[in-house]
Amino acid sequence: MSENNKNLYYLDDLSKYKVASDDSDVRGWEVKDTDNRTIGKVDGLLANKEKKRVVYLDIEVDESLIEEGHEVYNESSGGGAHEFVNKEGENHLIIPIGMVNLDEENKKVLTNEINHSTFAKTKRFSKDEGVDRKYEITVFGQYFPEKSIDESHHQGDEFYNRQEFQKSNNKN
Repeated sequence: MSENNKNLYYLDDLSKYKVASDDSDVRGWEVKDTDNRTIGKVDGLLANKEKKRVVYLDIEVDESLIEEGHEVYNESSGGGAHEFVNKEGENHLIIPIGMVNLDEENKKVLTNEINHSTFAKTKRFSKDEGVDRKYEITVFGQYFPEKSIDESHHQGDEFYNRQEFQKSNNKN
């Protein structure tokens, strides 16, 4: 992915960005689904530089989810069709920041909109590959099948104006 087309950056890679003092740094925290089943742990925070805020949590997926055999998002080298294969290292998925609540006392991230089955079907990616807009739209469609997104209308940073990308104030 070229730097010109990149719209998401890991917070660790942005020297002038850090977690706000009144926010919890959730990296390393366990992630639970709507039924309190473990999804994985927060491995990174993905920020949009234009919006100057974190918009996704990068989740390193728990082995139990990988064993369910869901597909991996992987753009083929031809740039056209996608192939879905399970390779070593393709054990990450993203969750929009507005879809989680924090249990600060127990250091857990809770999703009260996404169940284990949906997470199991969500396309995974390799952290080394980065996240592109096609992957974002693919994942968004898996989390919200009732909300269709036309990629051509969501090329810019206005994509992150959706409520799903607004930080939740819900803390348990």
